Amino acid sequence: MQTEKRLEGGKLTLAPAGRLDTNTAPELEAELKLDGVDELVFDLSALEYVSSAGLRIFLSAQKAMSAKGGKMSIANPNGTVKGVFDITGCTGIFTIV
Repeated sequence: MQTEKRLEGGKLTLAPAGRLDTNTAPELEAELKLDGVDELVFDLSALEYVSSAGLRIFLSAQKAMSAKGGKMSIANPNGTVKGVFDITGCTGIFTIV
């Protein structure tokens, strides 16, 4: 899995590509450096699949951003990835744009 990372001021955008599963989740987790970040965006336009390991990363990031008064959003999930959010009830937890 490849992850594009953009930091613009206090906004961090992470754009993982490929599959986010047990094998690749540590790679994305390693990119989550939230010092000085007040807005976190996961751009999922190139993500093909997400497992529970990936959902755990999103949930942990949401918790960390809420604790520091920041905001997090999930952008551009495809139908398959959005379906995982729907089935697991995560649609109500995350801001999905």
